[in-house]
This record gives sequence, C-alpha cells and structure tokens, in this order.
Amino acid sequence: MSKVVYEGWMVRYGRRKIGRSFIHMRYFVLENRLLAYYKRKPQDSQVPIKTLLIDGNCRVEDRGLKTQHGHMVYVLSVYNKKEKYNRITMAAFNIQEALIWKEKIESAIDQHQDSQMANGNKYISFEYKSGMDNGRNASSSDYESHAQEDEDEAPPKTLLRRTTIGNGPPDSILDWTQEFDSELSNQNANTQAFSRKHWRLLQCQNGLRIFEELLEVDYLPRSCSKAMRAVGVVEATCEEIFGLVMSMDGTRFEWDCSFQYGSLVEEVDGHTAILYHRLQLDWFSMFVWPRDLCYVRYWRRNDDGSYVVLFRSREHENCGPQPGYVRAHVESGGFNISPLKSRNGKPRTRVQHLMQIDLKGWGVGCILAFQQHCLLQMLNSVAGLREWFAQTDERGAPPRIPVMVNMASSSVSLKKTRKIDELSVPPAPSLDQMNAASRNSLLMDEYSDEDEEQMLEAEQEPYPTKSDYYVKRTALEEEPIEKIDLSCFSGNLRRDDRDNSRDCWRISDGNNFRVRSKHFCYNKTKIPAGKHLMDLVAVDWFKDSKRMDHVAKRQGCAAQVASEKGFFSLVFNFQVPGSTHYSMVFYFVTRELVPGSLLQRFVDGDDEFRNSRLKLIPSVPKGSWIVRQSVGSTPCLLGKAVDCNYIRGPKYLEVDIDIGSSTVANGVLGLVTGVIRTLVVDMAFLVQANTTDELPERLIGAVRASHIELSSAIVPKLDVDPS
Repeated sequence: MSKVVYEGWMVRYGRRKIGRSFIHMRYFVLENRLLAYYKRKPQDSQVPIKTLLIDGNCRVEDRGLKTQHGHMVYVLSVYNKKEKYNRITMAAFNIQEALIWKEKIESAIDQHQDSQMANGNKYISFEYKSGMDNGRNASSSDYESHAQEDEDEAPPKTLLRRTTIGNGPPDSILDWTQEFDSELSNQNANTQAFSRKHWRLLQCQNGLRIFEELLEVDYLPRSCSKAMRAVGVVEATCEEIFGLVMSMDGTRFEWDCSFQYGSLVEEVDGHTAILYHRLQLDWFSMFVWPRDLCYVRYWRRNDDGSYVVLFRSREHENCGPQPGYVRAHVESGGFNISPLKSRNGKPRTRVQHLMQIDLKGWGVGCILAFQQHCLLQMLNSVAGLREWFAQTDERGAPPRIPVMVNMASSSVSLKKTRKIDELSVPPAPSLDQMNAASRNSLLMDEYSDEDEEQMLEAEQEPYPTKSDYYVKRTALEEEPIEKIDLSCFSGNLRRDDRDNSRDCWRISDGNNFRVRSKHFCYNKTKIPAGKHLMDLVAVDWFKDSKRMDHVAKRQGCAAQVASEKGFFSLVFNFQVPGSTHYSMVFYFVTRELVPGSLLQRFVDGDDEFRNSRLKLIPSVPKGSWIVRQSVGSTPCLLGKAVDCNYIRGPKYLEVDIDIGSSTVANGVLGLVTGVIRTLVVDMAFLVQANTTDELPERLIGAVRASHIELSSAIVPKLDVDPS
C-alpha cells in the first residue's frame, strides 16, 4: 500500500447535466503516485470517486479565485500534460489550505521528475517568471503554445516547475513591482517603471514611509498626481494581509478609511476582475462631489511567497457614470505584499501601497492640497492594516475569502423590485437573501450522496456563468405554499419597519447573526443565519406589581389566536424584576413542527435538554459604548445563565426567562434599564446544534426592539389559574 503524503477535506464544484451548479466537500488523499477523492473519509478498501496518476508529466494549475454558491474559493487544477482532459479540480475556502496542497502535490511530482531524469528519460518541465512579458509567456493548461506540444523533442534542461497563474496581467496594467534599470525605462516613457532611483522620501506618517515619484511624465494630464507609495511593516502573514486587501465587505471599513462601497462588475478569470469602488474622501464634502472608480484588478502569488495586486482604471458597459459621483481615473496602483524574517516568533510582512490617480472634477489641478490629502488618506490604509492585526489577539482557523456583491446582480434585482412594486406584487428576494439561500444550498449539498458520475465535471466549466448568481432556494429555504396571515395577530407594542422609528419592534435580518455551519464540528466555522424557522407575529410589553408568569394563557393573545387556527406557537417571556415588574413577550408562530427536527425535539423534550440547548444571540446596534460592551454579541445558553420555566400547552410552548435570577444579568440590566430609550437591541433565538446531523444551526426567529419607552407598557389582564 502506497504511503499517504497528505489528506483532508477540500471543495469540489461544477455543474450538473440539468444545468444547476453544485458544490461539495470531498475527502482528498494524496499518495506517492496517486491523487484521489472520496465522498467521506475512506475506510478499509473503499473505492474513490476519481483518481489521477501522479508522474513527472503532471502539472498544477492555479486558477485563482472563483465565486460559487455565495462562497469564494481558491481553485487548483491538477492534470497530466499528455492527457489534458484527465484532471482533478479542487478548491479551498482559504488560501493557506490551497497552498499546502499545492506544495504537497508539486513535491510528489518533483520526485517522479527526478527519477525520470536519473533514468535518462527526456523530460522538460515549464516555468513561469513573474514579470516576463507581463506574464504572457506563462504556461497555462488552457492557453499553451504549439511549441510545447513537441517538448519531448527538445534537449533536456534543468528547469524549475511552477504553477501557472492565469493569463498574466492585462496589457493595460503597469506592473510597478518590477524594477527595471533606468536605461530601459528611458527608452519608452509609456512603459515607465518605478525604480528606486526615481523615488524620494516625502514624509514619515503613522509609522509609514511615504515616497513620491521624481519623474515628470508628459503624456499624463496636469490633474493626474505624481505616483506616491507608502511602505510599512505589518505583523501578519502574507496570506492574512492578502485576504484583507482583496475584501470588499464590511471588514474593509475597519482598516481602510477611504473605502465607502465596493462591488464586482465582471469576473474575467481567477486572477483578473473588474470592480466598482466608491471612495470616502473627507475634504470639504459640502462643496466637493464624492469620487468613484471602475478599474481592472489583477493579482498573482510569486515564488518567494509574496503577493502582487495591481489595478488600473477601465471603462465597462455595465459600470457607467453614477449620479452624484465624479469618476476618477487610476493611472497605476496596487499592493506589493512580501514576507520578511520573523521577529520574536511573530510573522512580519512588508506592505507597499502605490497610487497614481487623477481625481478629475473642477479645480483639481489647481488645488494641490485636495489631491495630496486624498492620496495620503488612501495610502494610510497600510497603517490601518498594521493596527488591525496589532489589535487582533486570536487568529484561529484561517478566515474564508470574502465574496463581493455583484454589481450587475444587484442592479437587476433593484430594477425587478421597482417594476414589481408598480404591479403591487410581493417583491423579489434581495441580494442578501439570495446569498443566504446560496450559502444554505452549499450546506445542504456538501455531504450529498448523489453520484458525481451523473454530473458534468468542474473541469468542463472553468469559470462561473451568470446563472451561478441566481441559485434556487433549498427545501429549508423555500417559502410555504400558503403564508400565515399576520393581520389576525396583535400585541400592544406596535410594529414599524422604518429605520428611525421609536418605541416599536420589527423583524431583524437573519444575516445579522452568525451560527454554526455544517462543518462546525471539524473547523469551527460559522455562517450568516439566513431565513427564520418561525414567524414573529406579535410583541407584548407588560408591567405589573408582581412577576407575570404564563402569559400565553391570556385570552386573545397571539398564542391563543394561533392555537384556534391550528398553528403552533413558541412564546418567549423576558421577565425584568424591579419595584415595577416588566415583561416583554415575543410570539413566534409556524403552521406545524417538522417531526424529528431539532426544534420539535426541543419543544417535546424535558427541561434538562431544553436548558442545554436554548440559545440567545444578543446585539446592540445602537447605544452607548459601555452598554454595547456589557451586552456584547456572544451567544448565550439561556438555561445555563438564568432560570427558565417551560410551560407546554396544547399548541404552544412558553419559556419564562427570569432575568433577575442571575447576578451578572441583573448588573447588565441595571445599565440597560436607565438608558433603554436610547437603545436599539437585536435578539435572535435558536436551538443549539451539537452534532453533524443537527447542523447547520437555524434561527427560530429574530427581533429588533427600538427605543422602548417604559411608560408604554400596560397592565395585562391575566386569568386566575383555577388550580
């Protein structure tokens, strides 16, 4: 039996013959002469789904980043040079894992290459030299020259084998990371290279060295700035920094003060994309219009472990001028992320950020302060990266690569919504909802037992199609055939879906909360929660001189109305002690419980099981800093933290949650009660999933309570219990 070199879970993706895309988790095993993958971790003599013989003719192709089912994955394709159609495509949710597999497979190929050379066999490998002809000479499994087909006729050489990296940078992008000598740069001003000889230190700011280009360029307009670059050292790995630099989600707000919004216009290939980017430039905003960009971004990973990200402005038919914005022009820019020797056991990376931009608009060429202020604000993102990592203590599992919002998809969704509104038809799902459905589609499909022989292989679909962005909802995400009529339910606290409303409640978006994923048991990953299992139909806000228990028995309440209609209710009664006792009651309703589901087991289980599973995820989107810190956003098992009393009725389960039973909760409550009018509080309820059969977690429901007034609570009319 061959020795196992490396093994683990990786992603498989592709398209079925019926046209729908799929994405699975598969268990890959690399042996000395074989790469194979299985549906599950192999035992005994289990037959793999597919195998590939490893020899000196094998290649590893780096296909870069691909968006699939609401996830961004890093794709590698392993194939045999003599049998190009016999290949295995594998992907990872983080770059580190993909690079480990790449290194292991390359090492196995190198061993066979060395043995072939030792036996006198003619074997020629290929290589990629970064920067050579802007990468156009790089080999690729899909774009290979005819000369390489006759490589067996060439004389033997000793060449290093490299992974291919797409088609190289577009012709319009200047690779400023390459340092040519001055003679070459003087021969053609249009291919100007940014050599060390043409830079001077302008200033030191925020721990960064800011350099300015010395060359005067005649072919650029006067309004275009000189190229400037910031150089700093960040205590993090190149992969961690690269992941942040490539992100266009909310994380970017934490380190890039010039970022306002970003979206994907077109995914050209795994290394090249066209992006739309709005800048946040705080310079006399009352008089100066905001700026936006449309640019092509190319990235690659060099052999020394460094990353290069290049961008330059480009026009695109799907990204025309936006109302209220001036379209700026990036002449050249990007990041160079290169590793340094570690110090005191901490990784160190040098980050260079270059920018040469024409901000356009009136007076830009005359007001030099505006140009320089905006450039420095953008370059300061290097300091933001440094501080972001310096203030992060725990770095557990490598983060997944974030997915960018697709500009075309969001614009289509917006047009459809407007058109549907005119026809008075329920609106189409939002982009967030579609992404949530996509994520849950992955989770439902990751361990599918469907035979892959009935599917088209991923290798036949190297890049995504537009249909990938419109994934159908899974069975768990589908809307019921008949929606529950909410008009028959009422509570004394009103519902108001407007953002600035007060003394009211509304349903909170499930994507605001992160829950355990399908593979939480293996990698501790969490995902946005998505759609709720039950509908929040009413909220009551009560007060009395004593604690209010079993409020669901009150005639006319939402739970009783639901019971009369044959629906099932789950009632959460938050009991707040004091000289005046308060209760906030949430009524969640569903048509019926799914037999055997985790929610059904919770409802019909004993109190010990319920206490070990009922979970609350709190959040304070708006409130004072001390309250937000006190409440936090860490999930809490309610039955472990406070006393919970469970009352099982014929068609409902009420949970009375006594906040006063915990000293810690009482302390937090003292802070909250005094400033409750200034707070916006989100709460999500769920049953904790502990096993793979129960995962992924699903929310029972979520609510947002906004600026609640104590004076609006009413005294309920509770029926006296005959017993």
